[in-house]
Amino acid sequence: MSRKRKPPQQPKTPPQEPPQQLGDAPIAEEYRTKMNVIASILDEGFNGAARGGDRKTGFVLLVFPFNDDGSASDRCNFISNGADRKDIVVLFKEMITRFEGQPDIQGKA
Repeated sequence: MSRKRKPPQQPKTPPQEPPQQLGDAPIAEEYRTKMNVIASILDEGFNGAARGGDRKTGFVLLVFPFNDDGSASDRCNFISNGADRKDIVVLFKEMITRFEGQPDIQGKA
């Protein structure tokens, strides 16, 4: 009586994380605590005790190093008080348009 041998099992490799897209990485550790504290102060200063949809003012805080040496921590870090990323993209496009001297263009998210 002959038995078929089972092929040896290949060791399972853990799934690899996909590469992070621009803006997808968490806030750089060196900025995290300060940015969260500043965001809380800004939110309370602009909106008082209002939260979520009761807020009247949104903000985006951008933090980046001046002397970019190309390291991973040299990217721009941002935090907001709950603004949707799509709205932030529209805001940035509008700001770029204004900076480039075309103030009449408006966007909608």
